Amino acid sequence: MEFDLIELIRTRCTVARADVRLGIGDDAAVLAVPPGHELAVSTDTLVAGVHFPPGTAACDLGWKALAVNLSDLAAMGATPAWSLLALTLPDATREFVDGFIDGYAELAAQHGVALVGGDTTRGPLAIGVTVLGFVAPGRALRRDGAQPGDVVYVTGTLGDAAAGLRCLDRRDAHAHALFNAPPDTREALVERLNRPTPRIAAGSALRGVASACIDVSDGLLADLGHIAERSGVGIEIDADALPASSALLALFERDERLVLQATGGDDYELAFCVPPARAGDVQRDLARLGCGATRIGRVIAGERVRLFDRDGSELVPERSGWDHFG
Repeated sequence: MEFDLIELIRTRCTVARADVRLGIGDDAAVLAVPPGHELAVSTDTLVAGVHFPPGTAACDLGWKALAVNLSDLAAMGATPAWSLLALTLPDATREFVDGFIDGYAELAAQHGVALVGGDTTRGPLAIGVTVLGFVAPGRALRRDGAQPGDVVYVTGTLGDAAAGLRCLDRRDAHAHALFNAPPDTREALVERLNRPTPRIAAGSALRGVASACIDVSDGLLADLGHIAERSGVGIEIDADALPASSALLALFERDERLVLQATGGDDYELAFCVPPARAGDVQRDLARLGCGATRIGRVIAGERVRLFDRDGSELVPERSGWDHFG
């Protein structure tokens, strides 16, 4: 049965690349890194009940498992090329794997990502993906280059994925209002949770421009905290500047909305810092790409990330984002 599933996966993920010398079927893949490039590598694991709620459609899991990894490559300004997939399944059902590969292969095809190997095993549902991509030497975006005076931007909108999770949680105190909201509004938020958009083109556009970059996976404040720590700076964020979708504005009042935007996570947008002289160029470039960029704050001398309300008072949420061991 295991080999039947491997063959199913191999035949469904058919992105062809000349740099794959040997793909699925041997003990290891053989891959050719193009001359004049460095290799960017990232890996993530999604665990049932931790990273996705029960009942998530298999095709959405396939999409998201790849998307969250591609988002890491986007944050490095890397161009994706190859992936590895490790599936731990409680039951080896063809129906689940078929649906999972639907979502995975759809996103892989969009970005030209070849599946070159992996593993299948029995156990509680968990999905491990490794992605590999290319970047010119010395051109990878990093977390440690922010400077006082830089401005802070974020792509897209914030808080939708966390709101989508709230829409699925019938135990939520806000549940009655959410479940009686217009279906298309709720579905827009759940879609952002289940099918995030990795900002590959935006990451590429930021190479040589952004002084620091990170993808928003654990929550805006938590993730910007990594830039502040690695760069040895402080960051100030304006609460009213945080971009919100029409769906989020429709279903959540301001205070609740700000918590989702600042700490909710799972957005997979890019948060980045740029010198003021390049800010206009960045906004124009990302507007042309369709994701846009919103100025949300500034880099200062100091430490940590602080969120300020419109009256200048500091807002201190109970937590800054997701902590797996918190």
